Amino acid sequence: MPDIIKLLPDSVANQIAAGEVIQRPASVVKELMENAVDAGAKNISVIIKDSGKTLIQIVDDGDGMSETDARLSFERHATSKISTANDLFSIITKGFRGEALASIAAVAMVELRTRKEENETGTIIVINGSKVETQEPCSCAKGSSFSVKNLFYNVPARRKFLKSDTTEMRHIINEFQKIVIAHTDIRFILHHNDTEVYNLPSGNHRQRIIGVFGKQINPDLITLETETTLISLKGFIGKPESARRTYGEQFFFVNNRFMKHPYFHKAVAEAYQNILPADVIPTYFIFMETDPASIDINIHPTKTEIKFEDERSIWQILMASVREALGRFNIVPSLDFEDEALIDIPVRSSSDTLPQPPGIEINPRYNPFDGDEASMSKPGFIERFERENNANWEKLYTTFEKENESHGIIEKISETGRKFFQVKNKYIVCPVKSGLMLIDQKRAHERVLYEKFLECLNKNEPVSQSELFPIAVELNPADILVLKEIEDGIRVLGFNILFQDKNKVLIKGRPSEFLTSDPAEMLGIIIDEFKTRESDPSLGLKERLASAMAGASAIPYGKILDQSEMENLFDILFACSSPNYSPKGKPVIMIITLEDIDKKFK
Repeated sequence: MPDIIKLLPDSVANQIAAGEVIQRPASVVKELMENAVDAGAKNISVIIKDSGKTLIQIVDDGDGMSETDARLSFERHATSKISTANDLFSIITKGFRGEALASIAAVAMVELRTRKEENETGTIIVINGSKVETQEPCSCAKGSSFSVKNLFYNVPARRKFLKSDTTEMRHIINEFQKIVIAHTDIRFILHHNDTEVYNLPSGNHRQRIIGVFGKQINPDLITLETETTLISLKGFIGKPESARRTYGEQFFFVNNRFMKHPYFHKAVAEAYQNILPADVIPTYFIFMETDPASIDINIHPTKTEIKFEDERSIWQILMASVREALGRFNIVPSLDFEDEALIDIPVRSSSDTLPQPPGIEINPRYNPFDGDEASMSKPGFIERFERENNANWEKLYTTFEKENESHGIIEKISETGRKFFQVKNKYIVCPVKSGLMLIDQKRAHERVLYEKFLECLNKNEPVSQSELFPIAVELNPADILVLKEIEDGIRVLGFNILFQDKNKVLIKGRPSEFLTSDPAEMLGIIIDEFKTRESDPSLGLKERLASAMAGASAIPYGKILDQSEMENLFDILFACSSPNYSPKGKPVIMIITLEDIDKKFK
């Protein structure tokens, strides 16, 4: 029987490695930007064509490479950051992965121009699909310029599964943001299809965050700073009103490296407990500094999931730090006993007279048994009490009703005889033959609006309410890309928007279905809702948009509904084609049977 184990050719091995490292154009941007940062660059330019499918070019003014280093950099397991296995436990740089450039060169056409400052000439290397086609001296500026063209040109199956240009560009922007926020001492520029997306000069962390996300984020940033022997924390958290229903402005960095850490995210969320609803996510930009030997960054291929030696203690420190910051800015109740100007307590001197008790006037001649008509007349305060009591006796029932409302129970009886209860201003309860029917009011309204919006999209019949004064809104570039992707759809649904310079949008009209009066808030909620449905492959663009619009405009939890509103929602819900589930697939209706109720009383 012949042997069946074979050694793969380098070209095939590199393509397999590329599958782990290079998932999409954003992966290339991340790897090359990190290399530029590690090279000591002070200016880094990122040039993108067709969302990275045609061209990704990273130009830096860092140290550059010699001719030999330039050639070796494309070999597998080649790196300047690691010499021994122990170095893996004290890494402070970014682009130390040995197969990154080899993986990129295996699935694209790559051109590198690089020169060290002390050298008169540089080196140009051209590689296509792992094959070196050119290596010769050239004239170029100090630093390095990587050009990656036609990504996945030789792996058609991989290229086929790339998303739309808008989606891929959003991923590029997300990777760009993670690097630029951490390295504020470097100037970064991002161009896409000859349009400048970002031009970020060097500065401090607050300036960089404002440069990335826009001026509107500045008032919402609360400073965070804590020093301990275990870890150093600094950065910013967002005010509760800036929290959103989707992830996007949540950043953890350790030793200037972006990381994902669900456990630490729970620490931040715990600090906002009883301040934020459960379905919203606070904004935070938290920078951690710790001993590199106390963390392990090699537990995930993308190096974004990091293990800490003492995560439990850091969790406690992080939660306490966020709570302290919220309390310091009067977001949560706090007492400040150090401010001597808060209470002025006068000190009595020996010359001061003691205060006298108030006097009481009495009528010694008053006789309650005197039959005189004047003396039998009711005192004024009794007449006033009875008059008010007679006028306001109907409020006794109102008070009783309010007490029920405070316990979250509202009972209404319709003209048709149907009884509706609203519990905790969240669920509508209606008796039915088999027991009790519970309806989630928000999900029910989402289902109703979803089918209505989907019908509008299919019929192309916009219903818009014009704004008397158009409203200007500034969005970050990633959200601008989402808005451009759904522009045609939201116009059909009633939005009239005009894109202006940079990242500004002018809202000239909006759908009449919306409950909120703030069109800018509407637009933000729609973008957030749309992004949450992005990962659902079962939905087309119209379905995702209709779902986003429904989620943004549905009645919220906590809203008190009167009898007619509950009855109307009940009727139109059961007129829907799929009343049992929300657009997101969550249950809308639940029946508690009489048998279940009887069992509870046994």
